[in-house]
Amino acid sequence: MAKITASVYTSHVPAIGAALDLKKDHEPYWQPVFKGYEKSKLWMKDNKPDVIFLVYNDHATAFSLEMIPTFAIGCAESFTPADEGYGARPVPVVQGHPELAAHIAQSVIQQDFDLTIVNKMDVDHGLTVPLSLMCGDVTAWPCPVIPFAVNVVQYPVPSGQRCFNLGKALRKAIESFDQNLNVQIWGTGGMSHQLQGARAGLINLDWDKAFVERMVNDPADLATMPHIDYVREAGSEGIELVMWLIARGAMSDISDDANKIGKAPKEIHRFHHVPASNTSVGHLILENH
Repeated sequence: MAKITASVYTSHVPAIGAALDLKKDHEPYWQPVFKGYEKSKLWMKDNKPDVIFLVYNDHATAFSLEMIPTFAIGCAESFTPADEGYGARPVPVVQGHPELAAHIAQSVIQQDFDLTIVNKMDVDHGLTVPLSLMCGDVTAWPCPVIPFAVNVVQYPVPSGQRCFNLGKALRKAIESFDQNLNVQIWGTGGMSHQLQGARAGLINLDWDKAFVERMVNDPADLATMPHIDYVREAGSEGIELVMWLIARGAMSDISDDANKIGKAPKEIHRFHHVPASNTSVGHLILENH
């Protein structure tokens, strides 16, 4: 059967993608950011999965205010990098895994989560920047990717508890797939940042570090955090961090029927950096025992 072997968490700042595409990654401003992912790229080469289930949010590219799914799963054969107003990123087309994606949709919907099934969708920096950070400059991504888009742009958005519970449902779905696949689940977005209003430019590194610590060691309690805490402490765009809870909920130390915590996963790498384009960058890799 398929199994989840690891979870990866990372910010998906669009300026990081631009820095890579414009070959600015060796400039003094960007060097500390990319240095934090050097160990991750080596780990990725040694731990290449068969499939990546990548949780991210669309930035008004595939979806607009005309249609806003709370959870949308990409079931297509492939996904083209989106033109976000300045041309598509020069990165490979994302190859999907329709069979596993369809199985996950069936299982998760039967577990009473409403998913929007998407058979054609372009993917923006929310998905391609994490792939670039973890895989480097490649002519093809190392494995198929299932895009999973979460609405954290237009309220109402899903709660942290809803996302955490969805992670548990995803693990059950993946583990019931009848092929021997090594699957990684990635949670992306965040950390603290605000792009508009009187608090534009807000960064709260102490809160970000505490969030990661709680997510590693007490995710069930972290899942109960109300939205207002994210907004107050991490800025209006800090709500993206609920997507990390989807990946965390899928790890094997979380029981299916309750928020009981078993043996914690193995922490491989943790990284924080401030700032990167007025954003706090956070990164974490966890392996299942």
